[in-house]
Amino acid sequence: MSVRSRITAALRSDAVSGSLLIGTALLALIWVNSPLDRSYEALRSFTFGPAALHLDLSIETWAADGLLAVFFFIVGNELKQELVHGEPRDPKRAALPIAAALGGVAVPALVFLAVNATASGEAAGGWGIPMATDIAFALAVLAVVGRHLPTPLRTFLLTLATVDDMCAVLVIAVAYTTGLNLAALAAAAAGLAVFGYLQNGAGRAVTRLRARVPGWLLFGPLAVIIWALTHASGVHATIAGVAMGLLMRTRARDGETISPSHRTEEVLRPFSAGIALPVFALTSAGVSLSGAGGFFTSTITWGVLAGLPAGKFAGIFGATWLTARFTRAHLNPRLAWPDIAGIGILGGIGFTVSLLIAELSYTSEVHLTDAKGAILLASAGASLIAAVVLGRRSRHYRHLDDQSGDRTAPAWTRD
Repeated sequence: MSVRSRITAALRSDAVSGSLLIGTALLALIWVNSPLDRSYEALRSFTFGPAALHLDLSIETWAADGLLAVFFFIVGNELKQELVHGEPRDPKRAALPIAAALGGVAVPALVFLAVNATASGEAAGGWGIPMATDIAFALAVLAVVGRHLPTPLRTFLLTLATVDDMCAVLVIAVAYTTGLNLAALAAAAAGLAVFGYLQNGAGRAVTRLRARVPGWLLFGPLAVIIWALTHASGVHATIAGVAMGLLMRTRARDGETISPSHRTEEVLRPFSAGIALPVFALTSAGVSLSGAGGFFTSTITWGVLAGLPAGKFAGIFGATWLTARFTRAHLNPRLAWPDIAGIGILGGIGFTVSLLIAELSYTSEVHLTDAKGAILLASAGASLIAAVVLGRRSRHYRHLDDQSGDRTAPAWTRD
């Protein structure tokens, strides 16, 4: 295997991609609080791009609007795969993780609003910050500490995190969009219609076109055009990535060895894990501690700290338990309620999307610093507590496996 193949294979690993994300965030935090802080700000604010198309953007904006669109494409694509092939296609199996996601979205937002109910100015505008669980970060923690955990637990987390990220995307589209350009939005919608037809159409003409033109040449320029039109419309450009991901075809047709959805994910996931997310973390996680004198007196800080770890746990675990208690939905027989408690704590890792919403929420540098600092602190705390809880659960399942006397498979896979 070549060096390039080994690197791309490693970047598809949850543990490696999550570790890279954490490492770049720590680098940003150290860099901005070092004597080289001016070079960090100079890098983050460096502007490039075609001014004629209003795309002369800073590196920070390119990372948040451009590179992050690739990550959101993968989120939308994963959700499409889950809807077609995974648990969500079975309402009884999908009910609990979807209920958990909705609870994990609503409760943290309400907690944040309650903490900031009497705050003045734009403080309450960050209610969307604690809503989204970071898929990459959470899966990385689960991969590191949960080697012996039941596989359905990862599926539960993946479904939950994908659905609540989609809710966060809708919040971004509706609540954090200003100055809408309807002409550009209509053009972007038309582009998406063409994208969907070329992707899923079964007519002779489109079938021949797909057979003759390489996918990257057919869909790549169109994706860039859709992204640029969405950016020009005033809607956050990451919405374009989600929309295109949801339009991907997940079933292979005659003459195809793999579906476009899975083939595209194989190509883009290493780019997202190795470049898109780390660059976004590097440009967004730089929080100066020198101006943090009022950090622990800020209602924004406490809104995030209460909303992410506590609100997420209460929303995820509470909604799952209530749904199982009062409906016909039931927990996967391989799972136990302490496992769901661990996932509820893990849901408090709100890194990538939370940082993005923080930047959309506040114009005040003080408020933004408080929000970002609280996100980093809450995510670190949630990851450590979840690691302890899920690590204990992993050892529990390993113990069950040892008692069974069959070391070839975990105990929960056997009768």
